[in-house]
Order: sequence, then C-alpha cells, then structure tokens
Amino acid sequence: NLLRRAHHAEVFRTLARDVEGVLSVEQVADDLSALAETTLAISLDWCWRRLKNRHREQPQLAIIAYGKLGGKELGYGSDLDIVFVYEDDDENASEVYALLVRKLITWLTVKTSEGDLFANYQQQRGSNTAWTWEHQAMTRARFVLGGVSLRQQFEQIREGVVTAPRNAALLRDEITAMRDKVRSAHPVKRNVFDVKHSRGGMVDAEFAVQYLVLSQSAQHPALVANVGNIALLQRAEAAGLLPSGVGEAAAKAYRALRRVQHQARLNEAPTQVVPGTLEAERAAILALWAAVFQALSV
Repeated sequence: NLLRRAHHAEVFRTLARDVEGVLSVEQVADDLSALAETTLAISLDWCWRRLKNRHREQPQLAIIAYGKLGGKELGYGSDLDIVFVYEDDDENASEVYALLVRKLITWLTVKTSEGDLFANYQQQRGSNTAWTWEHQAMTRARFVLGGVSLRQQFEQIREGVVTAPRNAALLRDEITAMRDKVRSAHPVKRNVFDVKHSRGGMVDAEFAVQYLVLSQSAQHPALVANVGNIALLQRAEAAGLLPSGVGEAAAKAYRALRRVQHQARLNEAPTQVVPGTLEAERAAILALWAAVFQALSV
C-alpha cells in the first residue's frame, strides 16, 4: 500500500504538469518510464529480502523491458512488458527465481516473464526459434535492472540480433505481413481514424522504424541504440535512409498522435477521432510507410 500510494502520487505530479502544458510528450514518457523502473527496483528488493529460501545477499536476476517501457515511451495506463533473466549456478536457482518472480507478479501486474535460454533462442533461426516479430520486439528491448555481467551479455545479444545480416526484401514481406495481421486483429470503422491502429497511425510508424533498425543497423550504427521512435526517425533521415523531411515530419506526427493518445487515456475516452482531424499527421506517417516499404517494390 505504501508503494502504491507513492506511485499514484508521482503519477499525479506528472499528470498535473502534463495538463498544464509544462511537459512535452517525451518528458511525460521519460517520467513515467523512470517511475516504473524505480517501482520495479524497490519491489524486487523488497520481495527478495522477504523470500525465505534466498541463498545470496543480492539476486542474480535482470529485468528486460520491451514495448513502451523498452522505448521509454510509457503512457498513462500502459502495460509493463518485461522479461526476467537469471544467471545463477546454484542447484536451486530455478526454483528460487521462479518463486521470486511469482512473488513480484503478485505485487505488480505485468504481462510476461521468462527464464533462461534467452541468448540461444534469439540468435538462431529455423524450426522452433525466434521469428521476425520477436526480432522486431528486440529493437524495443532495454535492460532496466540487474548486474553488470547480465547487462553486458544482454547488450551484446541485442546488438547481435538487430545488426544480423538479413534479406531486405524477405524482411519487408514478413514485417508487412505481420502489420496486416495486427490490423486484422484491431479492425477500425471506416468513419473514424484510430491514432494507433488505422493506416497512417502509430503502429505504421513503429513497424517502419523496426524495419529500418533491423535492415540498416549493421551499416548505420546510429540506429542500434534503443532511443525511441522519434529519435530513430530523425537518425534515419540524417543517415540518408529517408527522403529529406520525411523522417522529421513523421517524428512530429508520431509525437502528436502520442499526445492525443495520452489525453484520451486521461479522459477515459476512445483513441478514435473523426476523419480529417489529424489528416496532416496521418499523411506524414503514410509518407514514411511509402518511403520505407513501397519504394523497395519499385
């Protein structure tokens, strides 16, 4: 209860400054992401200290963030997409860390948890190994908690995944096919524009960035770091991977759509608007999509 009260108070402080127009979209996301990381760190420490069968002073456990938290783009009410990874040769390590994670999940509502075998799974391809959509997720992955050794291993694994050699045409087909599946799973009525799922919405921008990272990071190291979609769009344009103005316009549009999404969640309102309300932003995202994917078909 103490932790929840402190968390709610900090969210309210951020919300108040947001409503007053003091904070930018990026600053709101940075504040909410930092709060989530701090909450995770405190919760993990408290859970570990109260674990009866703990066998060492500090747990050899890391937390990897994906999605919005991974990209430091957390919004109000966003889920925490996190993975737990441990490195401990104690014979009871598996049981101990499984109990720790269950205890932590009881304290916090999170979506995912994993055990070991992280590196081998991500770096292989073929039967029963990582699919392209999981590599897309790795572009958004970020180490948020854990020891130096695990951090170094994670950074090496992530860089190896995003810079691995790929067939650009095949990657394009797989990512656009996945985009179609996501769109089918989130149908939008014809008379509205959904800032996240409609054509020209946030998901289109995110998939375009993921393609650029996975296809170009090996040749353009500036795209390796997980610095968020806005900064990556700007870096892609600076690297000559997007026509002049397209990346910057898409970055501004993505920022504007995120602002609309934040406000909708604050007001418990739908993230759908009447057509024409965000036409310039939609056009900028569609131009990005065309520059990234349709140009490859020519």
